[in-house]
Amino acid sequence: MEILSAVSPCSYVPRCLLVKGNANQAPSKLKHVEQVKIPHFKNLFPPLVAAVVALSPICNTPAVAQSVDIQRGATLFGQACIGCHDGGGNIIQPGATLFTKDLERNGVVTEDDIYRITYYGKGRMPGFGESCTPRGQCTFGPRLKEDEIKLLAEFVKLQADQGWPNVASNGD
Repeated sequence: MEILSAVSPCSYVPRCLLVKGNANQAPSKLKHVEQVKIPHFKNLFPPLVAAVVALSPICNTPAVAQSVDIQRGATLFGQACIGCHDGGGNIIQPGATLFTKDLERNGVVTEDDIYRITYYGKGRMPGFGESCTPRGQCTFGPRLKEDEIKLLAEFVKLQADQGWPNVASNGD
């Protein structure tokens, strides 16, 4: 019976000397010594580091989460609102833009105010909430979920506070 026996511990060494011979032979009568490669773990290192960094609390900061929410809010705005409110304006009712001066003049000051109007509608603007009533006041298009309307309200408030710098039509 031929076995491989380790000459030295090599759990952390990339190459080890292994002695090939018979288990019953004395060490002086071993056939030969050959060098055997132990698999390198350096190929696993980059993915492991990436996983640790991605799961680390440093990367899961509120700023990262906020930027993701802003992106989702921008996407929702592009899908549901940009038809009338391109760049924060209002093509239906020019005095009801999403700029801070018009929002404040119309009594819309907080994200909650924006949420309420987006959910239930106001004036010519239809409501987009799933439970919006009365029917004539609500959109005939797809309804938005509560968390989507919250994201939209956060996005609109942030953009209004910044003068709508980050939204422009795609020319579609």
